[in-house]
Amino acid sequence: MKTYIKWLAGSFFTILIIALGWLFLGTNDPYSSRQVKAIATAKSNPILNFHPHISHTQRPPETYSFPIPMGEVGPSTNLYSGPNQYPFFCMSVDSGLGLPEVDNKNAEGVTVYDDNGVLLGYSKDCGVKTRLEYYTIDDSLSARKLSDNEDIATFKGPLFRVERGTINRFIYTMVVPIAPHEAQHRSKTSLWNKRLIYQFNGGSGIGYRQGRQTAWKVMKRQAQQLLDGYAVISSSGNKTSYTYNMLLAEDTARRVKKQFTSLYGEPLYTVGVGGSGGGLAQYLIAQNSTGILDGLLPLYSYPDMITQTTYALDCDLLNNYFTFRANDKKAWRNWDRRRLIEGMNAINDFPQRAGFLQPINQLMAGFVPTLPEGNSECINGYFGLSAFINNPRQGFLRAFFSEPVVEKTQWSYWQDMQHILGKDAAGLGLSTWDNVGVQYGLNAFNNNEISFSEFIDINHNIGSWKPQQDMQQEQIVTPFGTNIPLWLSLWGNENITTPSETPAPRHQGSITAMEAAYRSGQVFIGKVTLPIIDARHYLENELDMHHMSASFYSRLRIEKSQGHTKNHVIWVAHKDHDPTLAAFAMMDKWLLALSDGSPTDVLQAKPSELKDTCFDKNGDIFAAGKDVFNGKWNNQADGACQSRFPMFSTSRIESGAPWAGDMFKCDLMTIDTALNKGIYGTIKLTEEMITQLRATFPDGVCDYHGRDLGRPLDI
Repeated sequence: MKTYIKWLAGSFFTILIIALGWLFLGTNDPYSSRQVKAIATAKSNPILNFHPHISHTQRPPETYSFPIPMGEVGPSTNLYSGPNQYPFFCMSVDSGLGLPEVDNKNAEGVTVYDDNGVLLGYSKDCGVKTRLEYYTIDDSLSARKLSDNEDIATFKGPLFRVERGTINRFIYTMVVPIAPHEAQHRSKTSLWNKRLIYQFNGGSGIGYRQGRQTAWKVMKRQAQQLLDGYAVISSSGNKTSYTYNMLLAEDTARRVKKQFTSLYGEPLYTVGVGGSGGGLAQYLIAQNSTGILDGLLPLYSYPDMITQTTYALDCDLLNNYFTFRANDKKAWRNWDRRRLIEGMNAINDFPQRAGFLQPINQLMAGFVPTLPEGNSECINGYFGLSAFINNPRQGFLRAFFSEPVVEKTQWSYWQDMQHILGKDAAGLGLSTWDNVGVQYGLNAFNNNEISFSEFIDINHNIGSWKPQQDMQQEQIVTPFGTNIPLWLSLWGNENITTPSETPAPRHQGSITAMEAAYRSGQVFIGKVTLPIIDARHYLENELDMHHMSASFYSRLRIEKSQGHTKNHVIWVAHKDHDPTLAAFAMMDKWLLALSDGSPTDVLQAKPSELKDTCFDKNGDIFAAGKDVFNGKWNNQADGACQSRFPMFSTSRIESGAPWAGDMFKCDLMTIDTALNKGIYGTIKLTEEMITQLRATFPDGVCDYHGRDLGRPLDI
């Protein structure tokens, strides 16, 4: 009876949503009226010929004379990270900076009108004149801009000079604590403690936008540090919502810091801070360059974006299989079983925000509709990511660009990276994603948690993403706005290869792109010797995409690179305790010991009390020490923190891949070789089973004891 009621509810809601969707579909104009012209550039850049690795490549000398004069626009062409990307959507209005400056009359970029609606011209590079503003921070640690009629000279309370403008077309922000009498003197500050924070921010981005950055938000994130005397600098170019081009992020960070030091002088040290993409940006900038950061505080971090795509792009493939392709779909309604294949956490009876989309799509595909009875990190954290970063026809749900521009522009993470990873003859960015030979669910099969027939069914039907030129835009309607999109083509169903008598074809990644990703420093290979405190909340039970295991992917790569991880400290805290302030205090102690010149060695300067640690909800230390996080990732018995905060894996790890997660393309071996190597454990396979394996993997299966075929031998 309970199941029948759920079916009725799902069917009724499905019909209602479809009706509403089609009602609005005919009248909803998904494009902005702003006209933007795409501009082609053919600028050559010698630094992009990085051999063997970008960390060995000297950056070119600065060509701009910092500081940017007040009332002028900063440099709009980056120094060494490739040609400017177009189209490029200006977001200075969203950032409270008003209209961008006119830089052409050729209808290139966004239109700029005066207050009377008269067209002044166009802005293709979104420049904003450098200006000063003044803010305070209240008792709730919120920032407030002082109005023009407030008497700053006699202001009582904490006061901060904020400079904003554009560098490399992105919006930069610099915040310095000052005394009231110093307000009108651009570079005077007696309250700065000589410590500098570079704030990085996260999100999933595919380029083409200037990005939104407001001073109050920058200040709120570091409010306590500002009150303690730190200066804070940041840029929308260092928020991965707007680009994952880490050379562009580095180029921008270097120049923003140069703007700061040209006014205020060199700090005692510069420490990075930021979560998710803002964490991985620190890892990569510290690996690839010098002179920007002295210490890292990555929060909720991953090692990098590009190796995260390896398993993230499996999510929709697997959900498509569970929902539409599995021989026994009912068996996969148990979310504990899904976790065996996906690796990341999945929980029965955990609600899905958009669970109603499943019965809609099942009805449209001719299946009996059902409401999901659980949820997974693959859905809760990564839903829609495959379309956004992998499909050149998808683009933004929000109407940033006019319809002609949308039609002629390729939109994807790979396209954003084309000047680094390369592009094909059709102008599409090369992709590193590859799943040839991947045996999804191998560990579960070897552990007798799924049957052989289930193992074969998964790998026969899973398929891969179609070539980019064959992809089509997802069927999405937005009758309730872009914040509540209704997906009528769930799990990328129309963009996934399909099986017949033969297995669904797998996707071959570009070796050229993989090698370029390594050489250009888009892959974290562990080449960091700076002090690092990698801190995060434990969010696995929330099915949050910021999984704890990512910190240990970074650790394994650091260990492989330098033979130890003594400069890499991991903190994991209960979600109700924020360890960030304590991390700042410990990093300050570490960096001050280095800055006074004795000792000069990072490891000698490390505070003796600074160790791998996990914290309970009250902020008390649950356990600390070198073994507390031991677990499957390093083939050790679970340590105290691992037992308290259990870690999950990924679809590739559950396919037999290494925990470091840094393999783009595995070497292949025949099924006979796999059998001889004991890949299938102690399970006795019949001749019929072996025949099925050969038919399912005609090209062979992954030999994860070999090297990454996409990694250059000299890296």
